Amino acid sequence: MEKQLEIELIIFDMDGLMFDTEKISYIAWNEAANKYNYKISRDLFEKTVGTNLTKTKEIYLEHFGESFPFDLIRNERVKISDEFIKANGVPIKEGLYELIQYLNKSKIKKAIATSTSRRRASNLLSLVQIDGFFDYILCGDEIKNSKPNPEIFLKVADKLKCNPNKCLVLEDSELGVIAAYQAGMIPIIVPDLKEPSKEIQSFIFSRMDNLLDVKSFLQELLNCS
Repeated sequence: MEKQLEIELIIFDMDGLMFDTEKISYIAWNEAANKYNYKISRDLFEKTVGTNLTKTKEIYLEHFGESFPFDLIRNERVKISDEFIKANGVPIKEGLYELIQYLNKSKIKKAIATSTSRRRASNLLSLVQIDGFFDYILCGDEIKNSKPNPEIFLKVADKLKCNPNKCLVLEDSELGVIAAYQAGMIPIIVPDLKEPSKEIQSFIFSRMDNLLDVKSFLQELLNCS
């Protein structure tokens, strides 16, 4: 089955897939919320993983009520995350550089479809010096509908003139997998904070432990070392 796949484009998620930043985000959201006497549970946070800012705000306001000072807490959360990255650097997921180096030798197009903002995505990609590697980058503040809506993936495919059914999507979140599946693409999940549920597993082409496994998969698929 794998040998029959035809891939024109590989679409990367960013947080939790390329960078080990979801854990930082969870800690930062909690530290920020605590300053305003709120507690964000792990389960609640996981509902926001893969969503853009608009959807994240909707989730938190629905849970805490309209009095929840989302914008103040979010601004504080950004400061905490930025300070951590400045002090410790961007935590890279295993196999990222190896996969990028391999894909650099291929003719397959590469893109990022991330729910984070353009400002933050550009900063992180620049810090690890891979911002010039991708053919196209689309961010959460540049689309109307958040994952699991397939809009972000379909816009990337359209921009790069690729058939959705020839697009391989690398995701760590369930919402991202659903979006890729609904876009008619080929979802591969590399789990980060949680394993995919049984329901989500039916949408996944393959589950892999890390990006080194993705590289090995592509080497076999493309018959190229």
